[in-house]
Amino acid sequence: LRDWNVSFAGCGFMAVYYVGVSCCLMERARGLLDNAAKISGASSGAITGAVIACRIPFGREASKRNLSTLHPSFNLMRFVRDFLHRELPEDAHLLASGKLCVSLTRLTDGENVIASQFDSKEELIQVRGTILNRYVDGALSDNLPYCKLKNTITVSPFAGESDICPKEGPYFYQEVRYFNVSINVNRNNLCRVSRIFLPPRPELCQSGYRDALQFLLENGNFGRRETIFL
Repeated sequence: LRDWNVSFAGCGFMAVYYVGVSCCLMERARGLLDNAAKISGASSGAITGAVIACRIPFGREASKRNLSTLHPSFNLMRFVRDFLHRELPEDAHLLASGKLCVSLTRLTDGENVIASQFDSKEELIQVRGTILNRYVDGALSDNLPYCKLKNTITVSPFAGESDICPKEGPYFYQEVRYFNVSINVNRNNLCRVSRIFLPPRPELCQSGYRDALQFLLENGNFGRRETIFL
């Protein structure tokens, strides 16, 4: 695989799954992330992409916080802004430009727009939300950017057809798509969807790690450190 992309679906609090995925990939096939042509995402997936593009250690940040202490009144947007201001390096916009692709929805016509060039750290932080009130969350138009390209590795916390995701069959042998994200119709996915805006469970991070490891093992034994991605 050459000139590959990695795309993270928007998923609210379920993005804790991506902490596990990213920790696994950084430990066992770091080149898969470091050498990816593009790291893309919508909403919380874009935040994950920004952290990866700027090479912030996921394990370090995850160990700082007890996610189980969060509750429904928790101000996620304020937490995200504070986190990005604190952890992103001053040259974050230089590290991210050309590699990080953020999915946005244009207010005037509802069309999807991909932002990939950033003039400052502040612009990079703001672009995952709104730009001068002209754009809203990209999950409303394309929740999994570049997913239709064959060289894109897709990641989602919902069981479906994404490359890295929980592996479960559809309960009714049906699949639904939410702005390009494949979601099987089954009981576990219904529980996952219901938890998008609720505090995450620690097991979600562990699930992400396991699913990423399974992907590596099934695709060329990428779980070994001497992979083609290194």
